[in-house]
Amino acid sequence: MTEELTERVGFHDEYAENFEDVAANIFAPIYPVISQQIINRCQIKSGNFIDVGSGPASLAIALGEIVDGKVYAMDFSEKMLAIAKRKIESFDLNENVIPIFGDVHDMPFEDCFADLIVSRGSLFFWQNVPEAFREIYRVLKSGGMAYIGGGFGTAELKSKITQAMEKRDPEWSKCVGKRLDRTNLESFKKALHVAGIDPYTIIDDESGFWICLKKVD
Repeated sequence: MTEELTERVGFHDEYAENFEDVAANIFAPIYPVISQQIINRCQIKSGNFIDVGSGPASLAIALGEIVDGKVYAMDFSEKMLAIAKRKIESFDLNENVIPIFGDVHDMPFEDCFADLIVSRGSLFFWQNVPEAFREIYRVLKSGGMAYIGGGFGTAELKSKITQAMEKRDPEWSKCVGKRLDRTNLESFKKALHVAGIDPYTIIDDESGFWICLKKVD
């Protein structure tokens, strides 16, 4: 493990319990909404699914409840994966949702493995965005899709979560605003160009900011 990755893992390990507390007690309503939006927009309901940077597996679990296939909850923090494993067991989804150690820049999957790769929130923390997109593209099957970005599903859910999070941290909205700044969003388009990925669609509406791409050989 490189020194850079060790530092990133250490950060996530340190805040793993806090991430799970927020995901379970504040963000919980968004995951079923986002998972259904993903399926509706991508129209992929069976096969192999990967949730990149899954954290406590909240989105992976929501997907696991509505798709036919295996959902791999991938994260590079062993502590986060331990939390994910307990959560998956509590939903009785051990056969459907599988926690797996891995980093988006070097995913532990063979070429053309996944039908659908998703991620909510991790994009803004990738160290090398073009490299990460190339790796995602490698792992996708021909005709497979990726749905990557961040958001809260609906404007109403975003408003409720914002109110709750600002009680915990008055600076929270400012941090989120920086991630979704127009300049930052344009940088993702440049990263896709550098990665040589096309076509793709940018979704920027009440559901959030999402990059939707399809692998075309």
